[in-house]
Amino acid sequence: MLYYLFRLLEHLGIPGSGMWSYISFRALLAFILALVISAWFGEHFIKWMRSHNISETQRDIKIDPYGVEKKGVPSMGGIIIIVSILIPVLLMGRLRNIYLLLMIATTIWLGALGFADDYIKIFRKKKDGLRGKFKIIGQLSIGLIVGLTLYFSPDAVIRQNVEVVKDGQVTSVIHKSEPVKSPQTTIPFFKNNNLNYSELMSWLGDDTKEAAGWVLFVLVTILVVTAVSNGCNLNDGMDGMAAGNSAIIGLVLGILAYVSSHIEYAGYLNIMYVPGSEELVVFCSAFVGALIGFLWYNAFPAQIFMGDTGSLSIGGIIAVMAIIIHKELLIPILCGVFLVESLSVILQVEYFKFGKRKGRRQRIFKRTPIHDNFRVLPSQIDNESTIVFKNWPRNAFHEAKITVRFWIITILLAAATIITLKIR
Repeated sequence: MLYYLFRLLEHLGIPGSGMWSYISFRALLAFILALVISAWFGEHFIKWMRSHNISETQRDIKIDPYGVEKKGVPSMGGIIIIVSILIPVLLMGRLRNIYLLLMIATTIWLGALGFADDYIKIFRKKKDGLRGKFKIIGQLSIGLIVGLTLYFSPDAVIRQNVEVVKDGQVTSVIHKSEPVKSPQTTIPFFKNNNLNYSELMSWLGDDTKEAAGWVLFVLVTILVVTAVSNGCNLNDGMDGMAAGNSAIIGLVLGILAYVSSHIEYAGYLNIMYVPGSEELVVFCSAFVGALIGFLWYNAFPAQIFMGDTGSLSIGGIIAVMAIIIHKELLIPILCGVFLVESLSVILQVEYFKFGKRKGRRQRIFKRTPIHDNFRVLPSQIDNESTIVFKNWPRNAFHEAKITVRFWIITILLAAATIITLKIR
């Protein structure tokens, strides 16, 4: 909103109003405003929740060898994050931008889905919350909406990168002057790093491969949104864990969005130029600012938990952001922690089911998601079960140490993601 106001003032010749045309200026303001709102609103929100005795149900203290007390800590802190994102974005963003509108819709949609789950857990005292099938339907729906919007919207286009070769050597990279709609993505570590989903469907014939390529793109979008939002939800098990990891991931996505929106940087890095994606930098800045402000209260010992209201929306934001800038194949690297958390749960469940059919009690890890495996003492292990990694690790760690180490791993993965832009 303020963007349009100051653009009007610029046309009227008011000095200084032209600053609002710079994406860096608006992004920094969005970051600062989101952080301040998160810190200020967070304090009042926590006081209100405590005054109304709205808190997390007591967690299983036996899971933590240090006996960290979690009883009475308010949940649904994702409301703080969502409000702190949306206000700066609405004020600083160019609201006619299709990509920004998609990010706002994703935030509200998955935030509402997570809120319903938290509401059922806290107010209706149902531990399992919203039924799993309704969660999946909600995640699939927003993935479908995002995929179809990118297909049908005339503003969701790219300009393909073309190498200029002279004497057998690549001298420069230019981008075609005409923007096109194409279901392309970036493949990490490959020199000719554009993958067109339509080419994967070429076996259907030239007449149908383009449409089939877009169908495949929509299916990939649905898969990525569902997987990342669930992965972030599983990662949210220790104080500051999901918020810290997501802030690091958001920073990298902001960098990728910026270079994808800048034709010179896109040419230098030989990546697709995505016109209009600069508004995602504003969103990413607000996203990171909101998470850092939330960490003020969510770092150990947590004064509030984000709940599914926060974790589902954060995961969806990360997924949709990557899809919009055509970097969804970088998700397994950038969100490696979320991926490992999800895989640990899947492997644990399937291995347990396999053993149950054979009449055995067996597990791979002491506990899952994988971060819980590191805070279990040998005395807390179920001796009636066969555990593959029973002695890994031999000692239990405090959750604050585990959280920081997961942050460090995410920082390394973030660096590896950025390096993929040049290592091919």
